[in-house]
Amino acid sequence: MASLLDMRRRIKSVKNTQQITKAMKMVAAAKLKRSQDRVTAARPFATKMSEVLGNLSAKVAEDFSHPLLDQRGDQNYLIVLISGDKGLAGAFNANVIKATQAFIKENETKNILMITIGRKGRDFFRRRNVEIRNEYIGLMGGQANFSNVSQIAGNLIEIFTQDTSIDKVFLVYTEFKTVLSQQPVIKQLLPIARESAASSDGMTAEYIYEQPPAEIFGKLLPKQVETQIYRGMLESTASFFGSQMTAMDSASKNAGELIDTLTLNMNRIRQAAITKEIIEVVSGAAAL
Repeated sequence: MASLLDMRRRIKSVKNTQQITKAMKMVAAAKLKRSQDRVTAARPFATKMSEVLGNLSAKVAEDFSHPLLDQRGDQNYLIVLISGDKGLAGAFNANVIKATQAFIKENETKNILMITIGRKGRDFFRRRNVEIRNEYIGLMGGQANFSNVSQIAGNLIEIFTQDTSIDKVFLVYTEFKTVLSQQPVIKQLLPIARESAASSDGMTAEYIYEQPPAEIFGKLLPKQVETQIYRGMLESTASFFGSQMTAMDSASKNAGELIDTLTLNMNRIRQAAITKEIIEVVSGAAAL
């Protein structure tokens, strides 16, 4: 049986851990609010931009060709994986990694390359001999900004346009729904799909533009790639903080329950020690 001193040390240790988890929960909650606001602001722009470009590219499909629109084969895939740089966030990193593993298993006959954004995804797939073309560390956790995303998107576009052996590029990230719900998402990033979206009344949108298609798409298509990666990073950041806040809240509650259990055991040990001392005193007095 543990001594009274050991129990006191364990209780003190658990209380210290509980203070850390409570502090991490408060920090995650504050960062979650800012990240959630950024996601809410970015979603409408990203969605509308995809819709507009889909309509435009479908209308000029016969008259215009662009490397980011041209359909290729279906054998060589490049996966852009967005994960966290840190742990202690529940199942956030595990879920997006599992989704990526499932996608790779479904396409086991394909040749897979990866670009990783975040330390956890990079470390996991590096140990599994997956070829990592580029890696970006230290951009998650609230550090995502459009200048960093522009560099990532520029490198990705350069790889896709210069390496014609890459047929498709997929973006894997975690979509933020609520604090308790985050969903891994896998979507094709390149080549950009040519599709004409119909409105709610069944009518397709009509656009009037003055510049030639080459000038319009030359600027908008790279911007579309940047926007989708930026949205993925914002969604993943908000999901990370939501998952971390939930995990730290659960850890704090579990620590409280453990402290109660240890305190009860400590009181029992102390009571047993006092009872033993009383018995020894009484026994000594009776012997005299």
